[in-house]
Amino acid sequence: MESNKLTIVIVTYKSEEKIFSCLDSIPKNVPIIIIENSNNQDFKKQIKNRHPNIECILTGSNKGYAVANNIGLNNVKTKYALVLNPDTKLDKYAINNFLSSAKNQKDFWLLGPANDQGIDNNDSSNHLIEVNNIKGFAIFFNLEKFNKKYFDENYFLYFEEIDLCKDVKKKGGKIFLDRTIIINHDGAASVSKTKNLELEKSRNWHWMWSTFYFHNKHQGYFYAFLNILPKLLSSIFKTVFYQFMFNNEKKIIYFCRMSGIINSMLGKKSWYRPSLD
Repeated sequence: MESNKLTIVIVTYKSEEKIFSCLDSIPKNVPIIIIENSNNQDFKKQIKNRHPNIECILTGSNKGYAVANNIGLNNVKTKYALVLNPDTKLDKYAINNFLSSAKNQKDFWLLGPANDQGIDNNDSSNHLIEVNNIKGFAIFFNLEKFNKKYFDENYFLYFEEIDLCKDVKKKGGKIFLDRTIIINHDGAASVSKTKNLELEKSRNWHWMWSTFYFHNKHQGYFYAFLNILPKLLSSIFKTVFYQFMFNNEKKIIYFCRMSGIINSMLGKKSWYRPSLD
């Protein structure tokens, strides 16, 4: 395995429950950069104590998925990088298979595992399938194709990998899924569930903000407005409805959806941050 050609980048945020299982599944000779979206010195010490060869960078505050991954990718010195979620575990052949496909398909921009991505793995006619999108839990980058420009940093949460793939396809780049690569993904489990309401508020705000921003960026304001209008009207109605029903939790959640839409429509930055400390 040519591990000197690959670096793994993992963005973490309150991911202590998952990250060490992920790290244990990675071959020891593969360089790893962890970007911790906080100033958590204790977390960095835990990483260094258990894995002295791993580089752990603290961002100082929660900067989101896109910014943190860009920090990691811009610190990579190898030809390829694998962006992983902390709630993943690699099959023992995953790294070898990534590198093998990269060697055989030299003009690729992005590669992803075919498992967990809606692909029929019983069809063995071709182990590489060209696609328009791959999921964000495991993205293998051919860094030479990107010229140091990766994720759109306007996103804080959601749509980052969809936007990345859209930009790649606009530039004529090739994206593949590989049937031979197995990476297990827990899904929505990177952050420990200590404050569920705060997480729900953040998810709803950012899902709406990112939805409008994505469509505005790629299809224009009018299309984005028509796409988001039913969601905006629904969130307004449900905010008022749950106010009268004295259901404060649901009222807050739908208010966050409404706020995310309006802020995005007004061209404001993705500013909302969950209170998880």
